[in-house]
Amino acid sequence: MSQPSAQTESFVLLGIVIRPHGIRGELKVRPYTETPGNLSRYRQLYLSADHGKTRVPYTNIQTRANGKTVILRLEECATRDHAEQFSGMEIWVASSDLPPAGKDEFYLYTLEGKQAQTEEGRILGTVTAILAGGGQDILVIRDAQEEYLVPVVRDFFVAIDETKVVLTLPPGLLEINK
Repeated sequence: MSQPSAQTESFVLLGIVIRPHGIRGELKVRPYTETPGNLSRYRQLYLSADHGKTRVPYTNIQTRANGKTVILRLEECATRDHAEQFSGMEIWVASSDLPPAGKDEFYLYTLEGKQAQTEEGRILGTVTAILAGGGQDILVIRDAQEEYLVPVVRDFFVAIDETKVVLTLPPGLLEINK
């Protein structure tokens, strides 16, 4: 399979292939999902070596959690030699394949492009990215002069609508970004 996926579909980054696992073509994956086992929900995965510019579809036939990582088996990959070609690739899923968010829940990717402001009405800028990793996801908020890095903490979110996200932040959080 070498053709890129349709570019009209919206995609969400789920993780990255760390390295091959074993001799049967399995891949060790660092998931970006809250629960590592969630990768098992998706039969169709898209792998990309160029940060999502080109995504190639693959069929997920087995996943198993392995601590904070996941072991992934793709139908199209049966040998360790083939699996080595996937090291460093990102794993994406079509946003239409995601389960609906529950009441008072949201997907982080939906915040990108929204205006961020404090509860007091101070406009911080636009959410331009979500940094995943470590133990804490981070919102990257930019305006013409400033960039703010705000930890994704449920208590910080007051409201989210189609165009904006309203935050209540602890004193001094914005100032440590300068």
